[in-house]
Amino acid sequence: MHVPDGFIDAPVSLAAGAVAATSVAVALRGARREHGGTSHASSYGGDRTAPLAGLVAAFVFAVQMLNFPVAAGTSGHLLGGALAAILVGPWTGVLCISVVLLMQGVLFADGGLTALGVNISVMAVVTTVVAYAIFRPLVKLLPRRRPSVTAAAFVAALVSVPAAAAAFTLLYALGGTTDVPVGTVFTAMVGVHTLIGLGEAAITALTVGAVIAVRPDLVYGAQGLARPLELRTPEGAVIEPVVSTAAPRSARRIGAVGLVAALALAGFVSYYASTSPDGLEKVAHDKGIDSKAEDHAAKDSPLADYQVEDVGDERISGGLAGVIGVGATLAVGTGVFVVVRRRRAAEASRASSASSGSSAETA
Repeated sequence: MHVPDGFIDAPVSLAAGAVAATSVAVALRGARREHGGTSHASSYGGDRTAPLAGLVAAFVFAVQMLNFPVAAGTSGHLLGGALAAILVGPWTGVLCISVVLLMQGVLFADGGLTALGVNISVMAVVTTVVAYAIFRPLVKLLPRRRPSVTAAAFVAALVSVPAAAAAFTLLYALGGTTDVPVGTVFTAMVGVHTLIGLGEAAITALTVGAVIAVRPDLVYGAQGLARPLELRTPEGAVIEPVVSTAAPRSARRIGAVGLVAALALAGFVSYYASTSPDGLEKVAHDKGIDSKAEDHAAKDSPLADYQVEDVGDERISGGLAGVIGVGATLAVGTGVFVVVRRRRAAEASRASSASSGSSAETA
């Protein structure tokens, strides 16, 4: 659903850019709270969350390269907002998808540069906020079991995709550069993206379920799911908690597995992805929305269209581009979240110092 330059006029694109910038600024503050936990197995947060968030961004980048068929001549791909929000938190999720969109726009000429604010608003903010707004109440209503989290993730991801399509339609209604009726755009966009949402939901549920199966404490949306076993009397009184002596699977090992999976998906599996136009491209072509589309400012980038310049073999070229993209997204994403984590630690240190000073003065 990457919106190219020329679909939305300049005033609305600028307004969407302001919304995106404000959302990212708010998300940076929110992400500090999400990264402020401890490293205990029973809670989410701590030093491990920065590399985990960077890995989620890289994984989303890789999976977005895997277009899957949804109808005759139409494909779809993961948007990733629901997945990121559930794995690392909604605020951190907004930042993850924003990093992915930035890398795609700057390095790979995927999604217009003047439309970057539109893409972040639609694909990062709307999908993440809508998905988590649905996921959280569902998790509270359903039994506190792993299948419940997976089921809630499925529903949240399913709804988030047509919600993003509706958001694009709203922006088109405000500043579309063509005269296609808004009702026509809405029906076509929401219809095809509901089908794409099924694929999004399946990928999200499978990924969340896989991580929960081995380390539920690494999943933000599963906080409190992993609780120590307890011995109880027949009357129900707790005798003592049962502390498992088995060491949990290393977060680094799981991170390594996730990185290898992302590299394999982007570097190898992506070659077999559907080559049909995605939902927005298909609707834009069929309805005439793309009649005023503009060439991407980075169309001559050495990585444009996910191909490495001067590499003759298409499979090798695309695979190298995917690996480079995963590496770049991982580096930028991890860097952003390391800064967020350090600022959170600095704020906590200042607060602790102020509290100590106040206590000393009182004494």
